[in-house]
Amino acid sequence: MRMLLAPQSRKEASAAMARMGKTGNFVMGWMLANFLVGMFVASSLPCGAGVAPKPKIVTVALPNTTVQFDLVFVPEGELMMRDPIKGTLKRVKVRSFWLGKTEVTWDEYDVFLYRLDLPPDADESADAIARPSRPYGAPDRGWGHSGYPAIGMTYHAAEQYCRWLSLKTGKKFRLPTEGEWEYACRAGELSGDVIKDKAWLDAHAWFADNAGGKTHPVGKKRPNPWGLYDMLGNVAEWCQGVDSKPVVRGGSFKDPAEKVHPAARELPSPDWNATDPQFPKSQWWHPDAPFVGFRVLCEASSVSEHLTFPPSLIAFGR
Repeated sequence: MRMLLAPQSRKEASAAMARMGKTGNFVMGWMLANFLVGMFVASSLPCGAGVAPKPKIVTVALPNTTVQFDLVFVPEGELMMRDPIKGTLKRVKVRSFWLGKTEVTWDEYDVFLYRLDLPPDADESADAIARPSRPYGAPDRGWGHSGYPAIGMTYHAAEQYCRWLSLKTGKKFRLPTEGEWEYACRAGELSGDVIKDKAWLDAHAWFADNAGGKTHPVGKKRPNPWGLYDMLGNVAEWCQGVDSKPVVRGGSFKDPAEKVHPAARELPSPDWNATDPQFPKSQWWHPDAPFVGFRVLCEASSVSEHLTFPPSLIAFGR
């Protein structure tokens, strides 16, 4: 049924429709303005601002074994770092590199230590790299083995592991310098100061308040923004010091919160070999330093974010 409007009603209806049109135009204009403002703000932010980029990772398989480990790409950059000897602040430029996603585990270190990469009948005297002596007792102290950080090795032993790994993969592995290590630890998030947020530290590190006096499996705490786990706590990590001498960084499971931060460092001590019955002391083991471990660095060009291993040595990349 068609409805007929009187002349007056038609005028009122036309006015009402005009008002609705104006209101609709206002709403559409308001929405468009907000959209444009939002686009302007978004375009003003750095690419990826507020969103942590996905870590670049390559997984390396140790030859003749089923053991694998991950390397994480660390981009080039710089940081203001306090010289631990002079006490002055200095700007340190760091080239890009690849760093172990976690500390070296017993799974990895056992291959080097027990020659698991060689056939059972291999002539040990023909080995191109000197390897550690067998430790007295259980090197893991009974705290755990598979998935746990390797502990108690000397700086020399950690260096030899890197040389062996370089020989096996055809890539240059070494221990990080203090500058490289601290840069990777801070990951654009932390300063070199003591971490006062205990909740943050508890979520990211094993230290005296939560470790129960022992090491824990790697990768169980939260990673830093670059995808690196356990940079703080669990075990203190061997680095090449600013004076080229050995030093461990980051604090460990034995340390209180105020000694677990990116600038935390400790020099080797004779106390670390107090119970070693050998004379001279072992060049491979610190029997009284079960809080010491390390992670490996693989050198890469500062203009490349892709690390390629021979097909037989790479499990997968992502």
